[in-house]
Amino acid sequence: QVQLVESGGGLVQAGGSLRLSCAASRSIVGIDVMGWYRQAPEKQRELVATISSGNTNYADSVKGRFTISRDNANTVYLQMSSVEPEDTAVYYCNFQRIRWPRFDYWGQGTQVTVSS
Repeated sequence: QVQLVESGGGLVQAGGSLRLSCAASRSIVGIDVMGWYRQAPEKQRELVATISSGNTNYADSVKGRFTISRDNANTVYLQMSSVEPEDTAVYYCNFQRIRWPRFDYWGQGTQVTVSS
């Protein structure tokens, strides 16, 4: 079973920066989409950013502030800049294969808290 392990979360002041990382426990072949999602208290999980074949997609709320990237292995990053208290949430990474054989792996989540 593949595990995704996030790191880099923590407490940061508004206006500051943070970099999240997510690495797979073993090599995975055929990932179609890597992404970051977040869930704030009493809110539904929402998409933050995805990367697929070099193309990126961002939620409107983070455009221009967050950057998603990946390396040649199975690691995805989320560079968070100019963070706001509204960015406080548990952040989850996700690896998906849309084609057959499909898979959908999630990390355990990492807490990001932005103080005002």
